[in-house]
Amino acid sequence: MAAKRVAIVMAGGSGERFWPLSQPDRPKQLLKLAHPGMTLLEEAAARVAPLVGAENVFVATTRALAEPIATSGTIPAANVIAEPTRRNTLGCLIWASATLAARFDSEDLSLAVVTADHSIGDEEAFRATVGEAMGLAEETGALVTIGIRPTRAETGYGYLEIGEPMSPGRAARQARAFREKPSPADAARYVAGGRHLWNSGMFFWTLASFQRELSAAQPESFAVLGAIRGALTRGDENGAERLFGQLPTISVDKGLMELARHVAVVPAEFVWDDVGAWDALQRCLPTDAEGNVVQGAVVQIDAKGCVLINEGLGAPVGVVGIENLVVVASRHGVLVCPKDQAQRVREIVARLERERA
Repeated sequence: MAAKRVAIVMAGGSGERFWPLSQPDRPKQLLKLAHPGMTLLEEAAARVAPLVGAENVFVATTRALAEPIATSGTIPAANVIAEPTRRNTLGCLIWASATLAARFDSEDLSLAVVTADHSIGDEEAFRATVGEAMGLAEETGALVTIGIRPTRAETGYGYLEIGEPMSPGRAARQARAFREKPSPADAARYVAGGRHLWNSGMFFWTLASFQRELSAAQPESFAVLGAIRGALTRGDENGAERLFGQLPTISVDKGLMELARHVAVVPAEFVWDDVGAWDALQRCLPTDAEGNVVQGAVVQIDAKGCVLINEGLGAPVGVVGIENLVVVASRHGVLVCPKDQAQRVREIVARLERERA
């Protein structure tokens, strides 16, 4: 019997780099950023639903966001999986895996792990690539990820060094190494060398393969996963939560993928972008003749290469003669920064939190 296919959309981030629109109760995954009619979470769920069935799309998030997501209508409320506390992405996936194993009372699950902050240009090609990745994971027992062919020397992404083909005539490659976010010089070298792909943060594996590799890389966490599953199967939610607190705070890249023995990479055949900060919108959305993204009540004169957004301010925003700036206005605040400093917006959030404390 074929494994039951299930998708997990990770949506627990705070989206601080999209301040002032992103707020604790409405972070970026609940904003309509890359598509005018859909939130990032709605896009992600709709993207994978044809592959696994809408009823088999689950969202892994935090306790704080569980209710806003459950009431958003994106997926059934019962399909929201809320981790008890933050334990980074590996902890998130351990909790989600234990929850699904207990719910379906099965080891025979094939999991597609995606995130709620990607922009995908060709969804048909995306689904074809994901189908290939899931099939490879099911056939070989590998942990599979999707690699993106780099179009620039990006320092904000991790990279994958690829090795030999998994088999003749197949696009999938062995993963030779995971690279952290590089320096500008290293990023340029990776792109020029042609053997590195961007790490998309999407993963595909069977539950059995995930547990096998986890038992080797993080034996204590593997034991906790089994114990959590047992507690959830018995209906002991409080016990499961106490067990979850024993897990370390570590990313799935660091805690599993970099240590796993059997990892494959499927090169993407679709246009992809990480919607990580305001500057990404220029790559995801239509621009005017001067390269500006303009949304809301904005009056611009001689602006070039800017992201200009007014959401709910109640008055127009006017700009004159500016270039390569991000200007975002909302009832929560006003942001003005150079596009190439957009990654630093989270520093504003940190300072505001310190001042409120």
